[in-house]
Amino acid sequence: MARRNPASNATALRPPLAQRLQGWLDGWRGAWAARREAAASARDSARLPVRDGLRATATPSLQAFDRTLVVVVLALLAFSVVMVYSASIALPDSRKFAAYAPTHFAVRHAMAMAIGLVVALAAVQVPIAFWEKHAPLVFVLALVLLVVVLLPFVGKVVNFSRRWIPLGFMNFQPSELAKLAIALYAANYMVRRMDTRENFFRAVWPMAVAVAFTGALLLRQPDMGAFIVIATIAMGILFLGGVNARMAVLIAAVIVATFATIIAFDDLRRERIFAYLDPWDPQYAQGKAYQLTHSLIAFGRGEWFGQGLGASVEKLHYLPEAHTDFLLAVIGEELGLVGVLAVIGVFFWLTRRIFLIGRQSIALDRVFAGLMVQGIGIWFGGQAFINMGVNLGVLPTKGLTLPLVSFGGSALLMNLVAVALVVRVDMENRALMRGGRA
Repeated sequence: MARRNPASNATALRPPLAQRLQGWLDGWRGAWAARREAAASARDSARLPVRDGLRATATPSLQAFDRTLVVVVLALLAFSVVMVYSASIALPDSRKFAAYAPTHFAVRHAMAMAIGLVVALAAVQVPIAFWEKHAPLVFVLALVLLVVVLLPFVGKVVNFSRRWIPLGFMNFQPSELAKLAIALYAANYMVRRMDTRENFFRAVWPMAVAVAFTGALLLRQPDMGAFIVIATIAMGILFLGGVNARMAVLIAAVIVATFATIIAFDDLRRERIFAYLDPWDPQYAQGKAYQLTHSLIAFGRGEWFGQGLGASVEKLHYLPEAHTDFLLAVIGEELGLVGVLAVIGVFFWLTRRIFLIGRQSIALDRVFAGLMVQGIGIWFGGQAFINMGVNLGVLPTKGLTLPLVSFGGSALLMNLVAVALVVRVDMENRALMRGGRA
C-alpha cells in the first residue's frame, strides 16, 4: 500500500488563496470599524460629559450665560416698578389704605425684588443635579406649607381667601412655591418613569394623584387659578416627556370635567362665568363683572398710544386690584395698544427662549433639566396668557398675577428663582458644548 507524503496532506488541507485573502480582509475591516467606533465614543465623551443620571461633570463658568435673557428679565422688573408705582399711587386716598404712603406698594415691590434677586443669585450657584435629587422633598415641603396656610392661627385671610403666611417682611404664598415644586417633581417623575410612559396607570396615575391632592388643598383656600396653572404644568411635562398623546387628551378631559363639576356646585364661580359671558348686563356690571367692565373701559380709553404714563383714570378707585391682577389694564390705558402689544411680545419671546433652552438640554441628554425648564416655560407662558385673557375679557376672572410684572412679594420671589434655574441650565448646557471646560 502506497504511503502519502505528509507535505502533500498539509497542502490539501490548506484553504485556497482567495479564501485566505478574504479572511484577512474581513479581519482588517473589523479592526478598523472597532477603532473608528472607539474614536467616535471618545469624541462624544469629550463633547457630552454626562454621568450618573445625566449629571454634568463640568463646572460651568459664571461668564457663560444667556445675557439677552437676563437683560430682558431685568427690563421687565424695572418696568414693573414703574407700573406698580403708577397703578398704586392713588390708593392712600381710599379709607382702606389711608395709613399708607403713596410709595408704599412701590417700595414693598422693590424690596421683594431685591430679596428675590439675592435668592436668585444664590440659586444659580446650585447645580441642577441637586434639584433633581431633592425634587420630591421640595414638593413635599410645598404640600406641608399648603396645609399650614389653612390653619386658622397661621394663614392670613384677604378677600375671603386664606392664602398667605405672614413672615413680617412679606406675606408668603405657598401656592407660588407649589408651581415651582410641581415643575421639579414632574420632571423628576418622568425621568424615573421613562420606561413606563406608555402604560397609563403606571406612568400617569401616581402623578394624577399628586396633582389632585395639591388641587384639593388649593381649592380649600380657595385658589382655583393656581390649581389651573399647576395642573397645566404637570400635564405639559407629562406630554413633553413622551406620555402617549391619547393619554394626554384623556387627562385634559378629566381636568375639564373636574372644573365643570366644581363650577356646577359652586354658586360663586358659576356667577363669575355668567358675568364673564355678559359683563355689561346690569345684573353683573355692578357686581361680579365690575372688575372686568372697568378693565375693558381702561383698554378703550388707552386707544393706540395711551393717555400717558400716570394719566390713568380707572386706577383712581374704579378698577380694584389695579396694581396686582389687573395691572395690564392700567398699562393699556396709559401706554395704549402699542404698550400692550410690546408686553405681549416680550412674554412671547421670553417663553420661546425658555423652551429653546429646555430643548437644547434634552438634546444634550439632560432630560430632567430640559423638562424642568420647559415646565417653567409653561408656567410663565400659561399664567401670562391667563392674566392677559382675564384683563381683556377673553377668559373668566381669575386671581393670577402677570409674572415678573404685577405686585406680589412671594410671586416675584418664586418667579426670580425659576429664572435662576433656567439660567443655571443654560450655563451647564454651554459648559457641556464647550467640551466640559469652564
